[in-house]
Amino acid sequence: MAEKKVNQEKSVKKRNWAFVLYPESAPKDWREQLARSGVACAISPLHDRDVNPTGEPKKPHHHVILVYGSPTTYNNVKGFTNGRLGQTIPQALEQVKGYYNYLTHKDNPEKAQYSESDIQTLNGFDIRDFVELTKSEVIRLKREIQAFIRDNEIMEYADLMDLLMDAGEEMEDHYEVAANNTVFFDRYLSSRRFRVAGGGEDRREHERSRSP
Repeated sequence: MAEKKVNQEKSVKKRNWAFVLYPESAPKDWREQLARSGVACAISPLHDRDVNPTGEPKKPHHHVILVYGSPTTYNNVKGFTNGRLGQTIPQALEQVKGYYNYLTHKDNPEKAQYSESDIQTLNGFDIRDFVELTKSEVIRLKREIQAFIRDNEIMEYADLMDLLMDAGEEMEDHYEVAANNTVFFDRYLSSRRFRVAGGGEDRREHERSRSP
């Protein structure tokens, strides 16, 4: 039964994998090999402050996420991580974001903490591809965009999108929310234009003229 389970695990096909890499035993050009593979990947900072439960320091290592363009078999991934690179066997990932947090021990405060800015990505890996904004985050960003429109006296949806795009990574989430809420922001901008043009005053005057 155990042998059958192992064979099933080895035949699994997944897009997302992870493995542990020890620089002291890896090829000197291991980063270049990862880059040449074309597989999107994220490399953790060097974990050089981790300790075993016994208190002994662990060997310095990196955690690496591999994201293939299509489901890939365990044996194919193992041929790369354990074969070509001579490192650990791969582990299939069900949830990329959770393991990405483990690259720095973000969700494990009892472990040594590492800086997220030291995570290296290759071949187009972007953690944003695996993260969905929560409803509360979307509401917060909509409010921030509305304030941005008001503070910068923006009147056109095209101008809003251009400004958010030009802001780069700093406002990527804002750009996404604005792009996914076109009707809301287009109507808000139309209302602002109408008010600035005097439409609001004309309407109030019309309503007063109809009063008995």
